[in-house]
Amino acid sequence: MRVVATAGHVDHGKSTLVKCLTGIDPDRLAEEKARAMTIDLGFAWLRLPNGEMLGIVDVPGHRDFIANMLAGMGGIDAALLVIAADEGVMPQTAEHLAILDLLGIERSLIILSKTDLIADQQWLDLVVTDIRHAVARTTLADAEIIPVSALTGNGIPHLVERLKTLLDLAPPHSAAQRPRLSIDRVFTMSGFGTVVTGTLQDGELHVGDEVEIQPSALRGRVRGLQSYKKTVSTALPGSRVAVNLAGVDQHALKRGDMLAYPGQIHATDLLDLRFRHLPGASRPLKHGAHVKLYVGAAEVLARVRLLDADELAPGQSGWIQLQLEERIAVAVYDRCILRTPSPPETIGGGIVVNTQPFRRWRRFQSEVIESLETRLSGTPAQRIAQAAFDPVAPETLTRLLGVGQAELDDAIAQGLVVRLSDGLLIAVERWAEMTRTLVDTVRTFHASNPLRLGIPREELRNRLALPPALLSLYLEHLPELVSEKGIVRAQDHAIRLDYAQQELVRVFFGQMDTPTPPTVTDARQMIGADLLYALIELGELVQIQPDVILLPTAYQRMVTTVLNLIDTHGSTTVGDVRDACQTSRKYALALLEHLDALGKTRRQGDTRVRGRG
Repeated sequence: MRVVATAGHVDHGKSTLVKCLTGIDPDRLAEEKARAMTIDLGFAWLRLPNGEMLGIVDVPGHRDFIANMLAGMGGIDAALLVIAADEGVMPQTAEHLAILDLLGIERSLIILSKTDLIADQQWLDLVVTDIRHAVARTTLADAEIIPVSALTGNGIPHLVERLKTLLDLAPPHSAAQRPRLSIDRVFTMSGFGTVVTGTLQDGELHVGDEVEIQPSALRGRVRGLQSYKKTVSTALPGSRVAVNLAGVDQHALKRGDMLAYPGQIHATDLLDLRFRHLPGASRPLKHGAHVKLYVGAAEVLARVRLLDADELAPGQSGWIQLQLEERIAVAVYDRCILRTPSPPETIGGGIVVNTQPFRRWRRFQSEVIESLETRLSGTPAQRIAQAAFDPVAPETLTRLLGVGQAELDDAIAQGLVVRLSDGLLIAVERWAEMTRTLVDTVRTFHASNPLRLGIPREELRNRLALPPALLSLYLEHLPELVSEKGIVRAQDHAIRLDYAQQELVRVFFGQMDTPTPPTVTDARQMIGADLLYALIELGELVQIQPDVILLPTAYQRMVTTVLNLIDTHGSTTVGDVRDACQTSRKYALALLEHLDALGKTRRQGDTRVRGRG
């Protein structure tokens, strides 16, 4: 199924032409009929000679309703630019032409309407010349000009035939099963409830499907579907669709919201795009400028951040980031239009290349620009590798880049992406870089600290500026490194004492095997801080307080004594522990406070009882 849009000046007879083609009057509002002017989007359809249904979106032509016009341009396959033979190219026609060009709509026909009013062939020739001049250097440069009269029917059969030929050349619609519908109308129907309409893209929609509305993240269910006034169980990509929603209130929805499967598209307030400034724009585009963004059926105010220029003169192109005032849902490679809010003017348009930037980019950064260029012009495999800078789920890449499983498999086959054991994907170069950096950092620490078992995990994380979860993921897939008890070490690393150090430790342990052993302060002076903490990390010493250390055997003996005292007498005191362990009050108190922290004992007044540990 295909959808076309009719555009042109308000007096050029668009609605009359649509009614002549389809038998349906697209002007549905009483005010539209009274003023003979399209104000909001109108819809009609016809069956082409090959049996295919063709939807038609009739967009407003008047300057005052340009926002409504732009809401109807999303997801169309072709455009019909209607120009009246008695008027020729009007200023508003030129703006519609610029919009069609910015949206990259390559399949178009130019309809020269009201030819029944002109008997002078020379005048018609002049109008055609004027049109050719206007469309030169646009996507409509080679569009066929078809003279018609909605009044007499002259040229209408040829127009229908040319429409069929034009759409036969259009590429097939995506069947990626990521259906999305930019909502252009919301209303209720008695007995049915909430209904939304739009042009369906990127997949089929079925009755009974669970759907999500962004940016509100409301969930609902497809109760019913209509396409071209016919009830269907499946809506096809490229068709105009009315969706009857269950579980969603009409007042919670608005034009510009996006309907999709849950989790397949996320709202954003930051967009990266390649922007083209119209040559006819009245002034340069400056950093910080306020604009209105039109994408799909959405309209939102935004602030411009120029990334590679101080300003963009009319006719120039550049990379910009838009900070949106409201969150909207948009897909990668959607076309968009920018207008200034005051005075209202279409200034240009662009292609969205990133819907979820990590942050507001710093300006004039070559690596940022290179990344955006790859997103715009790179192969799917290259774009996947770039987006997989850190380990990422395949479904996230599908959502962000609009790629399918075949493209993901191709990126892996080309050696650009590696699949980790948990199914996550990461760019091969990034994986090699991070694993090398992690191993080098740990080995450098070992070289500088031979008497340390390893680098504290938190210190390693801070050095590499990695989130905890990401460091865990890397370490899980690195057999060269071992992470245990808050320490990361190389698998083949071990603390090795030379002969002098071993003798020093032997003498020191002899002094430690007493009821009141040396303190940490004493030990530093006796064997040095590095050797002391190596013994603690190796478990050869137990540090129970900042300045109190014990031999493991002494520690276990004292802990057993304390717990036996409590079990025998119901509780114990510092004095009891001091006497039973034949130590000093300092060591007895230090041990009890240590056991309190472990939960093995619990203070109750001046006594200790069993804890829950």
